[in-house]
Parts: sequence; C-alpha cells; structure tokens
Amino acid sequence: EIKDGSFTVLVGPSGCGKSTTLRMITGLETITDGDILIDGKRVNDVAPGKRDISMVFQNYALYPTMTVKDNIEFGLINKKIPKEEREKRIKEVSEIVGLTPYLDRMPANLSGGQRQRVALARAMVKEPKVFMMDEPLSNLDAKLRGAMRVELINMHKRMGTTFVYVTHDQVEAMSMADDIVLMDKGKIIQQSSPAELYHNPNCIYTAQFVGSPQTNIIDGHLPNEIKLGFRPEKVRMHEVENGINIQAKIATREMLGAEIIYSLETAYGTIMAKTDVDMPVDTELKFGVEYDNMYLFGADTYRIPFTAELKDIIAGVFGG
Repeated sequence: EIKDGSFTVLVGPSGCGKSTTLRMITGLETITDGDILIDGKRVNDVAPGKRDISMVFQNYALYPTMTVKDNIEFGLINKKIPKEEREKRIKEVSEIVGLTPYLDRMPANLSGGQRQRVALARAMVKEPKVFMMDEPLSNLDAKLRGAMRVELINMHKRMGTTFVYVTHDQVEAMSMADDIVLMDKGKIIQQSSPAELYHNPNCIYTAQFVGSPQTNIIDGHLPNEIKLGFRPEKVRMHEVENGINIQAKIATREMLGAEIIYSLETAYGTIMAKTDVDMPVDTELKFGVEYDNMYLFGADTYRIPFTAELKDIIAGVFGG
C-alpha cells in the first residue's frame, strides 16, 4: 500500500523485483495474479496511458529530434490540451526545474543533469496523480546526483503528488523517502519510515542493507543459534558499564574526515567501528557495546525480544 501524497521508495538489490513492481503499477508489465488499485479503482485492464501516471526512466527516453520544449509538450498534445494551457504549463514547469534558458535546445546539446530535468519536466507537465521513477539518477555523477536528490525532495514538497521511486542505492532511499519498501527476491522484507528502518530493523537482511559499514553480526557463540548485532557507530573505543566489553586489536584504520572507520580483530571475528576517536593501527584495546544498542536475531534471522535472561547469557559469554 502506497499512501496518497507520499514519497515512497522501493529499494533492494538488482533482481529483487522493484522495477517489475513499478512496471506493473504503470501497466507496462502484465500481472499474473492480484489487483492493482489507484484511488480505489481497479486498473488491471486499464491501458498505461489511461492510468493518470507519469513515468521517468533511467535512460530519460527523450525524443532526439525534438527540442526541449517539444519533448515537454508532446504528451500534452496527445492529451489534446489546448495550446494556451500547454504554454502556461510548460512555462511553469520549466521554471521549477530550471530549464527556461534551454527550451530551444536539442537533447544532444544538454548535459546529463539537464536531460534528466527534461524527463522530469515532461512527467510533471501532465499533472498526473502519481509519478513513477525508475533509477532516474543512476546515470549522473555523484555531485549531480546529490543536487538532483535535493531538487526532487523540494519538487515533491511543492507538488504534494504521490511519488513512487525505485533505486538500489540505500543513500538515495534514506535521504528522499517518507516511506521505504525494502525488497528481496520478490518479497517485501520491511516497509517503514527511514528512521524506523535504520533504528528498528526487523531482521538481519534489513539491519545489514541499511547503513555503512554494515551492521556487525556475531554468530555461533550464543545458544539456539541466536545472533548478536550492533551498528559500527555504537561501538565505544573504551569499556562500558552497562554492556559487553571485548578485547581487540586495530587491524585497519580508514580516515573519512570527521569519522574514522576501524576494523577490529577479536576472538569473535572482525568487528567494524565508526567513531571520531583517533587511534593508530595495531593498538590493543577493550571496546564496549551497551545493551541498549544491541539487536538479537533468532535462527530464522528475524528479531527476537531482548529479555533479562538473554542479557545474563550475553554477559556470561562476552563479559559484562
């Protein structure tokens, strides 16, 4: 279920089904089972052009022999929108996406970011109920991707229209979405806000998909195949009182400006830490993780409650 007016992002690895889901909603893929409802109306057999949806593709899909203005206008002519209304909409939308100076140019004479804006403008000008976007920023360089993310967030705020956005990039998903649908192998693993997904993952897959470096998982040391998880930024480079303390040696140190990422060699495998504490490689230390910052996962990899009994077992195994 996608909430009206939300910025919903479908995220997951290649082949998980996110683009197929998007194409089914738009009518570009035939569905074999179930129903698709838009505004409560079943659209299984409604043609793509009649679903009141605009799609922005990864490769922009612009007409190379048409000017920017003609590309934007093309869909409106097909919908038989009167010329005066077309001109008004093109003017408004061109100003929103910063294309006013480029309306007479051909797509070949535009940068990647400008072409992306043409694709967005062409979708916006139709004033659809839903915007569908399939990895629209993947062909842009990192700096431009960051700028376009901000533009899309602002555009969504201004328009209040429902956005459905597909990406494999967790940073894009976390920074843009109101609601994230994390998928794997055709199934929804977790659907929630970015904050909930990050701080309260329902399984190991979610915990490790979101966040960099990945969530640490210690396996094979607790009864009943219980696994202990904690995020690298929750590692304290000193002993803690209300948690576990583990002997370690710094194996590698990666300086990232304000933060440093360490890989720590321990008796329980390599542990990643992310902190602003600066220590040299080969330093031996006892690091701590507080109980409040731990996740516990059962044999099926899904979260289990953190009981007082399990806390005592963890303290006994790892040292409190």
